[in-house]
Amino acid sequence: MAFQEILMRIGGMGRYQVIHVILLSLPVLMLASHNLLQNFTAAIPEHRCRLNTSLESGNFSGVWVESFIPVESSGKPSKCFRYTSPQFHLINVNSSRNTSDAESEPCIEGWVYDDSEYSSTIITQWDLVCSHRRMRQLAQSIYMSGVLVGSIVFGGLSDKFGRRPLNIWSNLQMCVSGICASVAPNYILYCVFRFLTGASLSGIVLNSYSLIVEWIPTEARAFTSTGTGYCYTVGQLVLVGLAYLIQDWRMLQLAASIPFFIYFIYSWWLPESSRWLVLSGKYEQAIIDMKKVARINGKTEEGEKLTVEVIKYDMQREINAASKANYTVLDLIRTPVIRRISLCISCTWFSTSFAYYGLAMDLQKFGLSIYIIQVIFGTVDIPAKFISYFIMTYIGRRVLQAFALILAGVAILVNIFVPEDYHVARIAMVVFGKGCLAASFNCVYLFTGELYPTVIRQTGMGMGTLMARLGGIVAPLVQMTTDFYHHLPLIIFSLCPILSGITASLLPETLGVPLPETIQEVERTGHKDEVTRYAEEMALKNTEYETINGKF
Repeated sequence: MAFQEILMRIGGMGRYQVIHVILLSLPVLMLASHNLLQNFTAAIPEHRCRLNTSLESGNFSGVWVESFIPVESSGKPSKCFRYTSPQFHLINVNSSRNTSDAESEPCIEGWVYDDSEYSSTIITQWDLVCSHRRMRQLAQSIYMSGVLVGSIVFGGLSDKFGRRPLNIWSNLQMCVSGICASVAPNYILYCVFRFLTGASLSGIVLNSYSLIVEWIPTEARAFTSTGTGYCYTVGQLVLVGLAYLIQDWRMLQLAASIPFFIYFIYSWWLPESSRWLVLSGKYEQAIIDMKKVARINGKTEEGEKLTVEVIKYDMQREINAASKANYTVLDLIRTPVIRRISLCISCTWFSTSFAYYGLAMDLQKFGLSIYIIQVIFGTVDIPAKFISYFIMTYIGRRVLQAFALILAGVAILVNIFVPEDYHVARIAMVVFGKGCLAASFNCVYLFTGELYPTVIRQTGMGMGTLMARLGGIVAPLVQMTTDFYHHLPLIIFSLCPILSGITASLLPETLGVPLPETIQEVERTGHKDEVTRYAEEMALKNTEYETINGKF
């Protein structure tokens, strides 16, 4: 609470904070591109077996194609088998014909792909179809595994070494590994570099959000968090534009990676979190950074008043508490209130990401142009996050978090009972569910940063995003369960957020509460008790003021 008062003295939400939020939000634009990149770089074009004949033309119709390609029970040409010899007598026969007597074989000479929509994808590059079709989902799961590992590594390191150096490194790693993925000569190296790209994404997300939250006054946190969330929304639309203009997967991967070199360059200008510097005993650097901020905000005189003695006096309680222990990930479960927060917030992160990527990473199943679906999925985030901002600001974080998850789960569940012929109704329900999950994502980043104290805030964020990445890893694998029961993925994707929404209702409210600095502060008062106590103190002061005025 003391740092909050210092922050207000040097400008509050001033010019520096505006620049600070904008510069840290810009990388989020391209983070969306990397998260959803495989919707386009791993798109599956129309394909069939390469014919065992010198008359192969690359067409998908004609006498030779119809005589070599079997028709499946669904009435569609097979994508994975061909006849060993031409079956001219079957041409123009009803699709329900019995072809069981005709000898067929797998596509031993490879496949022919329709390049009218995608000139090149990793599917066509390495023939990830038929018996290798699951390699597509595996590549996305490996990417999400990198994001998970990054959450563990960067979350702990940034609490130990600071937010700024890890943010700088993460931008550089994102640029280098993304470029390397674009020139990968084989599938294995592609997955390795995508893994490293995912790890660096976690470093950028964790440190950017912490740097934003720890330099922003309490009353502006919801607004800035929503603004940063909109950058991710715009990033989804940027991805559509890039994918439409660049249909070669290597060039698209390259285009999504190069901007991070620019982010790497200007990230050197951004100062470290002064909250973290003070609690780490680095008072001189904290004062230098706060004076810089005060100067940019036009509060130079207030900045000059800051000294080591002033900082120690104003933040004495927080400094004493932080100096008594070396904090580790075990502190997330060591004490009862923090343990309850960690359990509930872990379920929230996992379910939000699990359902979100379960819906967003398989856009071809809707039967419409993938570009149109991606635009719809990206655009729905705009009203979702706008509404979530007002709920967070005037009603509370806990209400939004719980209801967004429950409504998302219900919307997904309803789709099980909607006939498959009702395409518009099915897409509408999925889009509504995706919007609710976007609102949940918008809230959970802010909510997590407000629930944990400064001394373990980054570790808590790391644990939360770790659970989110677990959800991202599992989501593509759950899509494979459709082989056992057609609606099983939807059942799983719906029940998980509903149960987590109920769990989120057990979290304490943080609306209007200053960021806690120490574990003891959270344990002693709890966020809910803090709000109540603050309201009671204000009511008492108003009563005393009215009494004094009555006497005079």
